[in-house]
Amino acid sequence: MKYYNPRRDKQIFFIVGVATFCAVAATNVSATTIKGNVRYAGTRVEKKTFPVTIDQYLCGKEKEAGDLVLSSANGIRNVVVSLHGVPAGSKAPVNPVPAKMDQKQCVFVPRVVVVPVGGTVEFLNSDRLLHNVRGGGKENPPFNRAQPHARTIAIGFKSPEVLRVDCDLHSWMRGWIVVAEHPFYSVTSEEGEFVFENVPPGKYKLQAWQEILGRASQEVTVAGEGTQTVTVRMEKK
Repeated sequence: MKYYNPRRDKQIFFIVGVATFCAVAATNVSATTIKGNVRYAGTRVEKKTFPVTIDQYLCGKEKEAGDLVLSSANGIRNVVVSLHGVPAGSKAPVNPVPAKMDQKQCVFVPRVVVVPVGGTVEFLNSDRLLHNVRGGGKENPPFNRAQPHARTIAIGFKSPEVLRVDCDLHSWMRGWIVVAEHPFYSVTSEEGEFVFENVPPGKYKLQAWQEILGRASQEVTVAGEGTQTVTVRMEKK
């Protein structure tokens, strides 16, 4: 037979109440969405092209350089934007979905991909000809693999850095891989736009990297909930 113990039941009620309060408080921690854009603030950019001397039947007779692509409003495409000073617990997900970089009509698509530390990039070849993928960094092992049509090559990355990818058979082909330390990395859209969601309150350094413009940074303070807008301006140095 069980006996009623009011003191014990009050203790249990108190513990359950505290746990419930903590759970509700945890779900109500304020977080902000940062919506931003990266704009080119320099002098007019002339479009560059490269002559194609091999596999013209598929690649065409010339290719745009693609190293600085602007929208009609001077938004910069393919800029990697990241937040620095994020909480220590902001880690990339375990077993993330592989990033993909294809080779279509003798161009790397997309030109820039972000992969978390410990993640994988799957290189594809949609062209009906032979390519290769060669990448070299300081923090991750170099790679150089021949890639026939329709073959997928998976490469893993374990250390944060920015590294370049080339195809030796088609000298104009270039791509970039950014190995990210935490989830707050984004690549700008065709209009130069980016979004960070669920950013906890705090002071951060927002950094933008572009392959020929280099880096630009500015301080960002996040407080409260809602949406915050940021504009980053970049120019040739």
